[in-house]
Amino acid sequence: MVRATNWLGDAVMSLPAIRTLRQVFPHAQVVLVARPWVADLYARESSIDRIILYPAVKGLRAKREFAARLREERFDAAILLQNAFDAALIAWLAGIPERIGYNRDARGLLLTRAIPVPEPGDIPRHQRFYYLELLRRASLIERFPPSDAILLEGIEAARRGGAEHLAALGISAPAIGISPGAAYGNAKRWLPERFAAVARSFPSASILLFGSASERELCQSVATLIPNSHNFAGQTTLREFIDLAAACRLFLTNDSGAMHVSSALGVPTVAIFGATDDTTTGPTGPLARVVRAHAECSPCLLRDCPIDHRCMTAVTTELAAAAALQLWEESAPAWTHEAKF
Repeated sequence: MVRATNWLGDAVMSLPAIRTLRQVFPHAQVVLVARPWVADLYARESSIDRIILYPAVKGLRAKREFAARLREERFDAAILLQNAFDAALIAWLAGIPERIGYNRDARGLLLTRAIPVPEPGDIPRHQRFYYLELLRRASLIERFPPSDAILLEGIEAARRGGAEHLAALGISAPAIGISPGAAYGNAKRWLPERFAAVARSFPSASILLFGSASERELCQSVATLIPNSHNFAGQTTLREFIDLAAACRLFLTNDSGAMHVSSALGVPTVAIFGATDDTTTGPTGPLARVVRAHAECSPCLLRDCPIDHRCMTAVTTELAAAAALQLWEESAPAWTHEAKF
């Protein structure tokens, strides 16, 4: 059993570890326990045999009932990529004999192998190595596998599906995706009007706005400033979003789950960073570009800026538009050959 991460971006960054686990145990049945809102991403993975959805249960009784279901599976071992106490508690209640995870959140006594958390400088900075290091410290691997870029499986099929979806809605290519939200907090959000201004640099493109249901109003505030725009916020499943993002010619986003998905689809992606650190949670795709401006307090890793949001306001429309236009031109030959629809 592998306990999946809860956030979409973390889910993408955990894929190298899950794929490596499959290589270590090629004949095992690898079953992922995942929250419903990230399950569609993991469902694309051939390294995963099955997914068991873990709903947002509350109370010890509900946790015991879910653990009883896992007990019936008779798992030999649990790899806990998720850091919370709850992940270890469920594995312990399920009676899984081998329980491996980082020694965090006061859960060490619930683990049979409580792995020390890496100290700064122990491993490469990017978050994907944090999950791989768990396997290395558990002696499941000797060294990190090559992992320069994380790419999802089935990209071409996703592009075709997204193109068909857009065609059915009467939306013509080329399409540009924009994700102006960020679930972690407002500190990660660039100014909505600047997203719109960059989009207007591509007058022949159809603009697709993406976000959660709670971000629909935010996305609409951007859409109203852009001709030929379409607000999909809160209107798609994760599977549908992945297909639509794959069909985009360019994607403009904050540091968010959408950023990780678009870059892992090989879509040219411009990511605006400020409060967070792109060396640890940045996109790894071959056509991803990070745009940020200097601020003495950045990266602060705060959810909300306590001062004037200077790390984001310093990123001008011109700076982001230049990166987007350059990436559009650089990727044009490959896109015309491989991703035309």
